[in-house]
Amino acid sequence: MTKLTFRQGAILSGVLFSLAACSGAPTESSDSNPGVVHPEKWPKVTSAVAKDPAIEKKIAAFIDEMTVEQKVAQMIQPEIRDFTLDDMRKYGFGSYLNGGGAFPNNDKYASMQDWVALAENMYQASVDASFDGSTIPTMWGTDAVHGHNNVIGATIFPHNIGLGAMHDPDLMQQIGAATAEAVRVTGIDWLFAPTVAVVRDNRWGRTYEGYSEDPDIVKDYAAAMVRGIQGEPGKNFMADNKAIATAKHFLGDGGTQSGVDQGNNLASEEELIRIHAQGYVAAIEQGVQTIMASFNSWHGQKMHGNRALLTDVLKNQMGFDGLVVGDWDGHGQVPGCNNGSCAQAINAGVDIIMVPTNWKAMYENTVAQVRAGDISMDRLNDAVRRILRVKFRAGLFDGISPKQRSVAGRDDLIGNDAHRAIARQAVRESLVLLKNQAGLLPLMPNQSVMVTGSGADNIGKQSGGWTISWQGTGNLNSDFPGGTSIYAGIKSTVENAGGNSFLSTDGEFNQRPDVAIVVFGENPYAEGAGDRDSIEYQRGNKRDLALLKKLRSQNIPVVSVFLTGRPLWVNAELNASNAFVVAWLPGSEGEGVADVLFTKSDGTLNYDFHGKLSYSWPVSDAQTLLNRGDSDYQPLFAYGFGLTYADKDSLGNTLNEIPAHPLAKDNTQPYPLFDTVPQSDLAFFLGDSASWAVPVATSVVTTQGSDNLTLRTENMMVQEDARQLSWKGQSLARAYLGWSEPRSLEEYLQSQSALNLRIKVTTAPAKPVELGMQCGKDCRGSVDASSMLQGLPHAQWQTVSVDLQCLVNGGLTLDSVTAPFLLETEGPMQVSVADIEILPGKASSATISCQ
Repeated sequence: MTKLTFRQGAILSGVLFSLAACSGAPTESSDSNPGVVHPEKWPKVTSAVAKDPAIEKKIAAFIDEMTVEQKVAQMIQPEIRDFTLDDMRKYGFGSYLNGGGAFPNNDKYASMQDWVALAENMYQASVDASFDGSTIPTMWGTDAVHGHNNVIGATIFPHNIGLGAMHDPDLMQQIGAATAEAVRVTGIDWLFAPTVAVVRDNRWGRTYEGYSEDPDIVKDYAAAMVRGIQGEPGKNFMADNKAIATAKHFLGDGGTQSGVDQGNNLASEEELIRIHAQGYVAAIEQGVQTIMASFNSWHGQKMHGNRALLTDVLKNQMGFDGLVVGDWDGHGQVPGCNNGSCAQAINAGVDIIMVPTNWKAMYENTVAQVRAGDISMDRLNDAVRRILRVKFRAGLFDGISPKQRSVAGRDDLIGNDAHRAIARQAVRESLVLLKNQAGLLPLMPNQSVMVTGSGADNIGKQSGGWTISWQGTGNLNSDFPGGTSIYAGIKSTVENAGGNSFLSTDGEFNQRPDVAIVVFGENPYAEGAGDRDSIEYQRGNKRDLALLKKLRSQNIPVVSVFLTGRPLWVNAELNASNAFVVAWLPGSEGEGVADVLFTKSDGTLNYDFHGKLSYSWPVSDAQTLLNRGDSDYQPLFAYGFGLTYADKDSLGNTLNEIPAHPLAKDNTQPYPLFDTVPQSDLAFFLGDSASWAVPVATSVVTTQGSDNLTLRTENMMVQEDARQLSWKGQSLARAYLGWSEPRSLEEYLQSQSALNLRIKVTTAPAKPVELGMQCGKDCRGSVDASSMLQGLPHAQWQTVSVDLQCLVNGGLTLDSVTAPFLLETEGPMQVSVADIEILPGKASSATISCQ
């Protein structure tokens, strides 16, 4: 049986539902078919940005003169890693994007001038009429979801889940404005923000992108962010330091069954309006210029193909006159479509097709579909009219190229004091105090403070996903110049008051501290990879709980600072803490945490706790669906809860710690190592003699100081679910998945397991290839896989496996594995890998077996 990843399963589910929805089921009433839309039930909305007759006349003149090819080109949005300046000159794409972890010249450390140079070059190529006859300027879009998060040195704001706890729309407007200004410094025109999802199931891996489970906060924040990003109509709308905003993802992405990313939303139409649509109402009222279609389905119909919602409701009933942009190859999930062809999505109302890689096929097929009448000229003109309208409103036709704009290339505006002050205030306001036994907090700073835990001195971890790289993984503190870890903020506060603060990686100390602050929580993740089947924290591996208990057993007061992108069941961790603070994912300004935890040096209050939960907090791991207004609403901490220093805490230390759904360790079940992203707390690394541990933090990474080995993300089934590995053969180089601490895999030998993976050979190896595992610096077990790889069909995905017994025979010690996947050669080779796992019962039938 072909293995489905979590994302493929969601996609297949949506496709099957869609086929069922199209199979002739009755459509007369919502009772017989809950997926039927009644546009008249939806609100009519008036935008603060009215149509300008002068602009409409100019648009009409353009459309009258444009060829079909020029019109289609306006609808195509490729990604910077997959097209060239010559392509822009030839086709004149209406827009382009950089995905998470994509940079000018594939350089993570690109300067502001590098960003502006790419924007300028693309702009000039787009208005060069010598090839395509068009002078329409292109526009560049980016996912700036918590600050300009793709750019080294930019201020990283708290993720939306923390911002929701602030309950402060005015500060949200300032955050939107600061983000827009930073984006404009790099020459970019368009932000794919704000996310206005209303999250109903915290197992969803994008929970932290939602402000709240409640539509009221989402509605208020959507309005504030649009005003901040675009400016206010009649005042500073689309000024030089403003950018085009995008409300996303339309519609119902936060309400899928079981919180499955890209899954199926079964809400009624009334719930869709009342809960999931309110952010769009507010955004349209404020004049938002673009709305992004969602990956999810509603009652089985993929949103990218849902004409009733995209056109009849959004454009016609709600009066949205901007453009609808698709999400990354989202059109390809519509039944009957693929990534390179989808008339259905265009006919449904998607105006710009985000097609990162297969743009040429999409362009050619769309031109052919227009000429064949599969897409009407009226629909094509409507899409182009909307695109040009947004460009006119944004000032792109004013003749001012990216490098000529007033803030372009200004390093002094990236991560400047003003932006960091806004972010630091947001950190302070977002903190939620859940427990404060015996009034332990606030702490006097003139004492001995130990700071420990996996998140104590880790800006990448405290920033979460969508930070420099798509998944937020592989980042070092040095990647955040100007930022501060939570420990750095505590150290500064304590030492400036005459106290002593020290960092302990494992909770050990030479001199007993007066108090321990333990910073711990979820590792970074983004969409898909962040989906969970349980809301229990560290299910089956309570490392952080063990640290808390160790400190408490020594009678050291413990303050827990919890980093998380969602409410989780942490009863045991609450019991083991004297005080418990939810810091969410605070971003680059970690010193905001110390601002609230400590008094001033004279003992007077510095900042009180301000944050109140915008999500309900579970009392049981069974409460995966827990939302304000539920008929059976029984949370541990209700929506709106949050202690201040004036409140008395009565939580105690006796919360139930027995899970309703305990993890049953079963060595007969597959053990995932890589599924779209590294699993089981693993991280990808590259290595050669210059450095054997180069973390993979972006979509393109090379070995240190050279391109001896290059890793690139690749699409096998869905977005970036595979990794292409290219060896030049200059010297020995390896790619591997590594743990920060050794783990035992002994039980998988007992269950006759094999290391199993999907692999595609593009350039067969010329020298021996070691495939195996590592168990420390000088400990490994591997097999020579070169003959196996040489025998595989060229450029076709195949499944291969290696019996674990072969690796043990080769020297592997399974009780202390540090890298459960390793691929190494010193010769030239190019392969792609995906779906890496340890598969029980596979040993005897493995491609390489030692049974």
